Amino acid sequence: MLKSPTHPSGPTRQLSTDQASLSEAVALLRAGGTVAFPTETVYGLGADATSGEAVARIYEAKRRPSFNPLIAHLPDAEAAMAHGRFNAAARTLAQTFWPGPMTLVVPVSPESTICDLARAGLATVGLRAPSHPSATALLKAVGRPIVAPSANLSGHVSATSAQHVLADLDGRIDAVIDGGVTTVGLESTIIECVDDQPRLLRAGGVPRDAVRTALGMDLAVAEGAGEAVIAPGMLESHYAPRARVRLDARQIDPGEAALLFGPAAPAGIAQASAVINLSPAGDLIEAAARLFAALRELDAAGTATIAAAPIPKVGLGEAIRDRLRRAAAPRG
Repeated sequence: MLKSPTHPSGPTRQLSTDQASLSEAVALLRAGGTVAFPTETVYGLGADATSGEAVARIYEAKRRPSFNPLIAHLPDAEAAMAHGRFNAAARTLAQTFWPGPMTLVVPVSPESTICDLARAGLATVGLRAPSHPSATALLKAVGRPIVAPSANLSGHVSATSAQHVLADLDGRIDAVIDGGVTTVGLESTIIECVDDQPRLLRAGGVPRDAVRTALGMDLAVAEGAGEAVIAPGMLESHYAPRARVRLDARQIDPGEAALLFGPAAPAGIAQASAVINLSPAGDLIEAAARLFAALRELDAAGTATIAAAPIPKVGLGEAIRDRLRRAAAPRG
């Protein structure tokens, strides 16, 4: 059973789309909880995109094995565009298809409040303004970007009704808003707009021909386009720091930076050039929330090697270990 400050035990709360339910959902999200809600595509599992710990609870609830970038949902195009840098193609697509079943991947704005964990440490961000009225009302009321991957266990079929959500996640999330069956029934189309050539990352609710017509140009298709492309963490070496990463380190060698977990200090810790403990208390949610920032900080210290202490192979530990393994992979 997943525990959070808002939902310590018991079954998932079932909410309707009325104002009282909306207010309850907003309070849960602002407190760091997890709330599934309908969009026009599929049901999303929402959490505060500005909070690493809230985002970590999504990975925990979904049993997601790696930290892949998540899509941030905003109530309208204006709100979404405040979090990214939009070139001409991205602006055209936003003006044409938002609100609606399209996600745009763009360079993240320096002013964006979307946390590292939601972006999987990338310099880009996936943004969407859904058209479902309940989703729009929720996003307006909460006043923060909300990440919302599909509300199902990782690897399972996406949920298109509240009953589907409960079949996978009852007791693992705080609440679900029952807004009926979704109308589109498949995920959003994802277009990457980071240079002069827009790329299709995932086919979805907006047909490719409609995108081509709006842009007046053909789309490139990213190599391996599909679910793996929105999850760049599938690559063996990705988001790697400049420093070499040494895994499952039980001793720190002279001059190494130390990435620790838990209360125990490894041998040789006094010889470390820099030390960050992801969670002195051994809390995997706290560790997940701090992981990307910690790697960046240790890398910026100029060390040649980051010695990463062992992480338990349970719960979010699997995802943390997956990310560290990819950071440690040989580079071509």
